[in-house]
Amino acid sequence: MNETKYKTCKSISVVIIAQDEERRIVAAIRSCLPFADEIIVVDGGSRDATREVASALGCRILLNPWPGYAKQRNFGADAAKYDWVFFLDTDEFVDEALAASLLEWKSAIDDGGHAYAVYRRGNFLGKWLERGETMTRLYNRRVVRIRDTLVHEEPDIPHRGVRTLAGVLWHDGFRSIEDHVIRFNKYTELEARKAFYEKKQTFRLLPLLWRPPARFVQQYVLHGLYRKGLAGLTVAVMWVFYEYLRHIKLYELTRQQESVKLSDQTAKEAEGETTRQRDASVEVDAAAVLGKEW
Repeated sequence: MNETKYKTCKSISVVIIAQDEERRIVAAIRSCLPFADEIIVVDGGSRDATREVASALGCRILLNPWPGYAKQRNFGADAAKYDWVFFLDTDEFVDEALAASLLEWKSAIDDGGHAYAVYRRGNFLGKWLERGETMTRLYNRRVVRIRDTLVHEEPDIPHRGVRTLAGVLWHDGFRSIEDHVIRFNKYTELEARKAFYEKKQTFRLLPLLWRPPARFVQQYVLHGLYRKGLAGLTVAVMWVFYEYLRHIKLYELTRQQESVKLSDQTAKEAEGETTRQRDASVEVDAAAVLGKEW
């Protein structure tokens, strides 16, 4: 049965999660002003002027001690005034084309969608990378929730497909190589734990051998990073490092589990041996008593 389509005037609540981001949050907020009906900043406990800066730009401030990415985003969505939520981070900003797409969507014919994606491009070593990624950022909070996983949280979208809006969400996340390595270390740890505890995966040698070089070919050749000079080469090599770390940390978790199992087995065997020795001792004592009685 065909659904009736009609024009609507939809409102958007923008949710930004932040902590100690007084310098970078300004660009994120200002880029949302053309289409946002309200902007909520969920602060995890900043020690700088993040809340004051956001408040001066007209944002509604919510203070919530950091519970994790998914929980923090859902906290902001639950507090939103409107059903449609657009979320972004403090190191991201909406370009004019995407802002125009969102404005057009607000007054367009309702297509029955529950969520919409945007195209995100990043900055590395001062260069904007041509190849980006598509990410769901606009959704109806009555239908969609952010899935609470250890890493790379994403909306849990039921049934319907996701259409991509025109324009770009720019990700100006590069600070330094040191910062990238620190983040890679954190994310690979979370990914390894997610694979091990949530997906019940264990380490296998073959993926460790082929995934890192395959990632290099994907990034450097297929995604065209060779055109970005040293910045492109560095990104590709760091993705190799990322893949290797992720798998070797999964190996570490697998080995720890096997070690625990071996310790438990050894403890059970020792307990069994102790029980057998105790039973044998009781039998000897009983025999001795019987011998005396005879």
